[in-house]
Amino acid sequence: MLIVGDSLSAGYGIEVDQSWTTLLQLRLQSQGYEHRVVNASISGDTTEGGATRIVAALLNFDPELVILELGGNDGLRGIPPDTMKGNLRTIIETSQASGASVILLGIRIPTNYGPRYTSAFEAVYRDLAEQMDIPWIEFFMEGVALDDSLMQADGIHPNEAAQPILLDNAWPMVLRALSGRIDN
Repeated sequence: MLIVGDSLSAGYGIEVDQSWTTLLQLRLQSQGYEHRVVNASISGDTTEGGATRIVAALLNFDPELVILELGGNDGLRGIPPDTMKGNLRTIIETSQASGASVILLGIRIPTNYGPRYTSAFEAVYRDLAEQMDIPWIEFFMEGVALDDSLMQADGIHPNEAAQPILLDNAWPMVLRALSGRIDN
């Protein structure tokens, strides 16, 4: 499994062994799965960065499954949603062409960007999932983002206590992929 994400998956501000990606590896092992989790997430990464490096990551790791968690930094930078959508589409198509299934983890941004931008940003994930027939999670940070006790002091990054919740948010789609019910 290859995780392509930003700081939310890179474990920004916490010990890497406490991140949801490490917890995913531990859960897989405890449930008898032999899959190896490769975390290719980079704090601060954008969809453009992911699109630029996906080919090398696929060649290096040859994953069966790509878990795609990018877009938050695009939103914070005000990158046009159509640009973000094109970059995510490139990552998805390239991953699928390599034989990997893809799960898309949706992100939301603060409403202070205005309703038009916020709505267009959030629609990117839904539209891509529907158009490309891939499984997705509407809001990866569900149950975490608005709970100050689960966020670091910056109010953007989840703390260690949030990591099991993030894993639980992603787990149903990962399990679905492992059981072969994802064919994309």
